[in-house]
Amino acid sequence: MEISKRINELIEVINKANYEYHTLDKPTISDYDYDMYLKELIELEEQNPELKRTDSPTGKIGGIILDSFNKVTHDVPMMSLSNVFNSDDVRNFYERIKKEIKSFSLTTELKIDGLAVSLKYVNGVYTSAATRGNGLIGEDITENVRTIKSLPLKLSEPLTIEVRGEIFMPQKSFHKVNEERIKNDEPLFANPRNAAAGTIRQLDSRVVAKRGLDIFLYTLVDAKKYVNTQSQVLEYLGRLGFKVNPYFHVNENIDELINKISEYDKIRKTLAYDTDGVVIKVNEINYYDEIGVTAKSPKWATAYKFAPEEEETLLKDITFQVGRTGVITPVAELEPVLISGSMVSRATLHNEDYIINKDIRKNDYVFVRKAGEIIPEVVRVNLDKRTNNIPFKMIDNCPVCNSKIERKQGEADYYCMNLDCPARNLNSIIHFASRVAMDIDGLGEKVVEIFNNLGFLNSITDIYKLKNYYEELINIEGFGKKSVDKLLEGIEKSKKIEANRLLFALGIKNVGAKVATILLNNFGSINNLFLATIDEMENINEIGSVIAKSVYEYFHNESNIIVLNELKDYGLNFEYKKLEIIEHEFNGKVFVLTGTLEHYSRDEMKELLEKHGAKVTNSVSKKTDYLVAGSDAGSKLEKAKELKITILSENEVVERLK
Repeated sequence: MEISKRINELIEVINKANYEYHTLDKPTISDYDYDMYLKELIELEEQNPELKRTDSPTGKIGGIILDSFNKVTHDVPMMSLSNVFNSDDVRNFYERIKKEIKSFSLTTELKIDGLAVSLKYVNGVYTSAATRGNGLIGEDITENVRTIKSLPLKLSEPLTIEVRGEIFMPQKSFHKVNEERIKNDEPLFANPRNAAAGTIRQLDSRVVAKRGLDIFLYTLVDAKKYVNTQSQVLEYLGRLGFKVNPYFHVNENIDELINKISEYDKIRKTLAYDTDGVVIKVNEINYYDEIGVTAKSPKWATAYKFAPEEEETLLKDITFQVGRTGVITPVAELEPVLISGSMVSRATLHNEDYIINKDIRKNDYVFVRKAGEIIPEVVRVNLDKRTNNIPFKMIDNCPVCNSKIERKQGEADYYCMNLDCPARNLNSIIHFASRVAMDIDGLGEKVVEIFNNLGFLNSITDIYKLKNYYEELINIEGFGKKSVDKLLEGIEKSKKIEANRLLFALGIKNVGAKVATILLNNFGSINNLFLATIDEMENINEIGSVIAKSVYEYFHNESNIIVLNELKDYGLNFEYKKLEIIEHEFNGKVFVLTGTLEHYSRDEMKELLEKHGAKVTNSVSKKTDYLVAGSDAGSKLEKAKELKITILSENEVVERLK
């Protein structure tokens, strides 16, 4: 048989199998046959590279490694949607449309918790993909998106079109990815959305291909050329070969719409992927121009956001953990419960006052939520199920070293005062090496614990002595030359990290990442800060007496001075380049961040705002000027609404910073 003909046959068979398996969920050939067809195609293409087609399914295996992502300007801006949070908001949206259009219907579609993407096809063949970015300019992720198995590389019609949808990571893939990261001692992804976002920005498409991403399509750019309604858009996308979410419905009136939202809220827990709301659109496309858009979002669509998910479970015990500064944190040990796609068996109880104010007791049935945060927390007690449970009483001694614990006047936390407490030392090393501090690749929590147990790591300075034990390290079970070389490379790299990160990594009480930056932005180096008086520190805006005293005491402790001198001798960076504040309308404004952002981590958004002279705080108050709300925004959003504080989306912040 002619080789090109056989290649074409194999492509058709494999593409059909991909569509049946990943889109229709109705496979017609065995996994073995599929693998054999794919193996044959790979071999033929390797032997005859000139015959490889652009829509070949071998592209889904990955193999392209990039240095960086190129910027892409969207032909049509990728706008974000406004949000509504309750039935009253939905009715207001409906009434506003009704003032413009007398007769219309509304579609409801599940809002997939992933990241938006725009795809282009030329003559029916997949050619490019880009992220939303700031709505005007995104990043070219063509090769990474090509690896998504449910995405057709060739359409059923030879169209030149642009379509948009949501890339997401199914829960099964998410758990598999995190299991691999545990084995490799890598930091876990907090949720499927973060995992999808982190995966699609991998420079190596082979990594992307292994992580099981999926995609639903929901938008056809210039849809009026082909159809008349949004429901027809979804049906047409399905006919072209795209995977379309089955949960969409045309609603003829507001009551039907609200009932459908309620129905979707109930079924979302049964799905194999995360959804954080319902997208509502005017169904009739010809009304869109008449209804119009704002600078940020279309007026003919909005997104209803589900309330944060809460689950009831048994609080089996209250235990205590010791942090790097000696802080004692009570922890709820729970009967495992599924919340937002992951099993939760522990939740923070914050401190003694939190427990007493909510009257939380051992053996209570409690409600737990994530509410956009990574760490679960106990929200309230189900008093109807309480029996004769004994009220909570705070412990008197450290659970690790048995030293007396203390709570200073005016503070909420208890502390273990023993500087040699094993838990304090261990957590100090873990914090120092963590991603948010010195970011030492290969020195995660489990590795620190192993090295600590074997006597290699007893203080943060021991990190920089590990190279002296190379032969011993490569012979530890589970390690080897490759992993130890990677670790030592990460340790060397950490010596060049910014001094504000080092100051934060030291674990000084009351000195978080923000305070560390403020201090060095004023003093210029850790050496200068070492010489600073309490009065000099207190003269800095945002540095009060509590912080100043903590820093002064740290730098005047003999043991800490020895540590600092050792770190300096090992070549760590003590100098800091002061932050240049950009003149902007945000200068001096107070911001609070809540929920999950799409394009930035919270730390990145915080840094961006601070460069423009803003102050970022943790809690909403009358002094707050702006709340930046991402997905799964919780109680902070409600409080901001009550106080009539200006609420901005991530995209709105980015637009105003231009």
